[in-house]
Amino acid sequence: MHQEEKARLIIGGKTIELPVLTGTEGDKAIDISELYDEHGITAFDPSLGSTCMCQSTITYIDGDKGILRYRGIPIEQFDRPQPNFIEVAWLLIFGNLPTRRELRDFRDLLTANEMLHEGLHRQFGDLPPKSPPMAILSAMLSQLACYYEKFLPLGDDELFIEAAARLISKVRTIAAYSYRRSKGLPFMYPDPALRYCANFLHMMFSIPYQQYIIGEEIEDAMNLVLILHADHEQNCSTSTVRVVGSAKANLFASCAAGVSALWGPLHGGANVEVIKMLESIHNGGMKPEECIEAAKDKTNPFKLFGFGHRIYRNYDPRAKILRAAVDRVFARLKTKDPLLDIARKLEELALKDSYFIDRKLYPNVDFYSGVLLRAMEIPTNMFTVIFAMGRLPGWIAQWKEQHDNLTQKIIRPRQLYTGNKITGYIPIESR
Repeated sequence: MHQEEKARLIIGGKTIELPVLTGTEGDKAIDISELYDEHGITAFDPSLGSTCMCQSTITYIDGDKGILRYRGIPIEQFDRPQPNFIEVAWLLIFGNLPTRRELRDFRDLLTANEMLHEGLHRQFGDLPPKSPPMAILSAMLSQLACYYEKFLPLGDDELFIEAAARLISKVRTIAAYSYRRSKGLPFMYPDPALRYCANFLHMMFSIPYQQYIIGEEIEDAMNLVLILHADHEQNCSTSTVRVVGSAKANLFASCAAGVSALWGPLHGGANVEVIKMLESIHNGGMKPEECIEAAKDKTNPFKLFGFGHRIYRNYDPRAKILRAAVDRVFARLKTKDPLLDIARKLEELALKDSYFIDRKLYPNVDFYSGVLLRAMEIPTNMFTVIFAMGRLPGWIAQWKEQHDNLTQKIIRPRQLYTGNKITGYIPIESR
């Protein structure tokens, strides 16, 4: 990042010069960080869509061109062969691809930390059987702080690596246990002989004396889903992690807050809405052509989920990768899903329709991720939990980047007050 230009703000006849910062990809940002302190003026940006809340070296997105890179590496390069979520997690958190030794040592740490403390384990029994898995995940991540207090300050690198490993390893155990609790099934302990994704699926679907056999295509698909969700710049949940972390809150609390933000249907729950929509179309006997027309009619209550994105004004690169993965998985499983047929037809029609083309409404990551998870027999109430598992390394990386910035202050936005001017208190007998 460098600073060359100046922007000029003219207000009340006064000209204020503001620095212009330029990122490594040529993006420009007007630095207004001193605007209030020096001039008593704030900028109004309710959803922060035009505001950079930080500088970051982790993820780069060009929404107009449909580009997503992790630490400079295009997302497409993580697809095949053999996608490896743990490598990507290390890359995001520590800034470089791991060496063989680093990868081996980190995997060993994950295996060593896959079990839950029995005290935490027993707390699942106190939860209502039908508790939403995301509620369980958020609560249990927070409670990790009760069992691992030595990791709360995180004063050195070795402690941080161990804390990161505990979170990434235990999140899959908690996620799987939350599903088992919701189904009234006995908990399955992790198997140290299995790799990360295979172990998670084992804890989800194995039953006593009958282990779930994970096919290579399913394990690769789960790896890919986690990788594609691993980080996505300053989205709602990541910004939440940064806001909470800016108060010097510990890593467990900050990531638990991220889970709560991700729970919202406009964020992590979007692929659930896609599946609900496809099921409604299928069960209601609607034709895809009718859906496209209904989506264009503002008076029609029908909503077409899975198209368009807050950042992308092009085809979401993650959706392209998932579309190809869906084809591979269904071909290998030799199965069919009417919802996939509907999704493909909706995409075909939308990409030829001027309404969608003019508004740059292309399929996003949620359009195909739900169909893929459904093919893997993942229930819809676990979709967002798996999203959280994938996003956790990104949250940890963002928390660490902010924590390492010694100039970071607590994040405290301003507001534009539009309420009453000064008024007097009226005693209750006079109201």
